[in-house]
Order: sequence, then structure tokens, then C-alpha cells
Amino acid sequence: MVELLNTPNAMTLFARLLLSVALAASFSLVHAEGAAPAAPKADPAKGAAVYNGMCSSCHGADGNSGAPLYPKLSQQHPEYLAKQLAEFKSGKRANAIMSGLAAGLSDDDMRNVAAYLSSTKAKPGFAKDKELATLGEKIYRGGIADRQIPACAGCHSPTGAGIPSQYPRLSGQHADYTVSQLTQFRDGVRKNSLQMNQVAAKLNDREIKALADYMAGLN
Repeated sequence: MVELLNTPNAMTLFARLLLSVALAASFSLVHAEGAAPAAPKADPAKGAAVYNGMCSSCHGADGNSGAPLYPKLSQQHPEYLAKQLAEFKSGKRANAIMSGLAAGLSDDDMRNVAAYLSSTKAKPGFAKDKELATLGEKIYRGGIADRQIPACAGCHSPTGAGIPSQYPRLSGQHADYTVSQLTQFRDGVRKNSLQMNQVAAKLNDREIKALADYMAGLN
């Protein structure tokens, strides 16, 4: 074995092997050092303390808002809630009240509040106008093909439960709040979802009200 290593070809191959091992180890170290640290685990108990101190007066106990213009936040996907809070803070989503409140929240606060609200149980809502709700169901489940309006159920699920980390829960939401948000998306006032801007741009006032009433009754 020693004699084989002493030959020129063997020494060259051995040197190349050592160099390859060294480079691989170096790459692994750099990759590990450059990796982003994992976000700390959310703490719902701390989130509850922040929520009850800052948010419950408008959004209600456990996120079940009793005021039609303030959204229900209970049982919402935590990723969606944390994203909205971050965008209120950055100004990407405009709202004077929410931007002011979110300005004082850290990233941990946002994750904690979101984790708390996602763990609470949403109270059911209900539709108020049968005719509107029937139209809303038709659009929600089937879209409007001749105007290239997609079915809401494709992203928000047939039950309005949404898709975690991608699309929010809509079931049981106050119709007044949903009307205001769809109108803001349509008119370009709310700008933090291009997809929703494009969809809402094709809806008229009656269709927006119909969708909102139908979704309020989804549970």
C-alpha cells in the first residue's frame, strides 16, 4: 500500500481526493453558517396577553367581533394573520388605525397573536337575504365564466375554510366587512393582493353584496 502511494500517479490521485474532501467540508460549513435561523415557536399565551390588551375592544373576546365593520379573527390561519399585521406595519396594507397599532408590535408579537387567534373557536354567522345568498353561492362555487371570474371556492375552499398559509378563512365573516374589503380590492384602495385586485375588478356592487351575504352563512 505504501509503495503504491509513493508512485507519482497515486500521489496525484490522493492529493486530489484530499482536496475534494476539504472543499466539501468547507462548502458544508459555509452553507450551515449562511442558513437563516429558524423562527422561534409562537407562544399563544403571550399572544393572548397582547390581544386582550390591544385588540379585543374592536375585534371582540377570542376574536369573535360583534361589530359588523370589524372582522372576525378567530380560527383564522396564523400565517395569514401574521402577514396582514406585518403589512399594516410596513404600510403595504393601508389602514390608519391598524397601522398605528401594528407599528408597536415585534415579529414575535405578531406570530404570538396569530397563534392565539388561530386557536380560538369562531362563532357561526348567517346570511340575511335569501335572494342575494343564492346569487352569491352561484358565483362562489362556479364563478362567472363569460367574464372570466373564477370560483372563490377554488382558493378559499367550498366551505370557506381557506387554505392554510395561502388563502384566508372566509366562512362566517361579517358581510359588511367583506363588502368593504372586496370594494377596496376592486377600487384599488387595498393593494396587498394583486390576485384579489384582478378578481374584484370584475365584480359589480350587487355581486359583491351577494358574495358577502353568502359567505357570512358558510360554516
